[in-house]
Amino acid sequence: MARQIAVLGQDDELLRSERQLRAEGFCWIAGVDEAGRGPLAGSVVAAAVILPADVESLPGVFDSKQLTEAEREELFEELHALPGIKISVASATAEEIDELNILRATHLAMRRAVAGLKEADFVLVDGLPVQFTLPSRNIIKGDAKSASIAAASIIAKVTRDREMLQYDAEYPQYGFARHKGYGTREHLDALKKFGPSPIHRKSFRPVYELLPDTPVQGTLDF
Repeated sequence: MARQIAVLGQDDELLRSERQLRAEGFCWIAGVDEAGRGPLAGSVVAAAVILPADVESLPGVFDSKQLTEAEREELFEELHALPGIKISVASATAEEIDELNILRATHLAMRRAVAGLKEADFVLVDGLPVQFTLPSRNIIKGDAKSASIAAASIIAKVTRDREMLQYDAEYPQYGFARHKGYGTREHLDALKKFGPSPIHRKSFRPVYELLPDTPVQGTLDF
């Protein structure tokens, strides 16, 4: 079925934060979001996106969690094809997550993504505040309120899902293609049967329970 999400005009409500910041004198506003805080395996991926202000309409981006996989894939391709868009993607590995904890690793991935956009002069970030070298503003549920953050949400989610598909070919016994590393019953059963893989987060329960010498962080329910 065709996607029913309309294109966005530059006067759309989802671009209000970007318009306000341009009125304040900022030119290159980067929206930032992440994907993969909750899974038991794989990296956490962040994307930073600067949407062009000089095109009449933009892809109808919206919170990636509210879209189907097919809709995200379609929007991912539309965003990459958009003239003038700036996109940067970065990640923090499972090893970095274990070393730093998931919150710090997520912020590290976000800062890496923003660092890849040399033009950026302001950052809009989803959720709670993150420390950047640039001026920034956090927006709670920003992926549903800011087009730039929503675009970053889609880019990060599709990028991470594709990464997990690659890991599925390398470690087919875990079913990463289906659950993307989240703690489903299938995944937990595979963990008990085969033990953790090199991409599992060894400080997360229940991975930790199979490696009792590893410091525990627990899991996140999202």
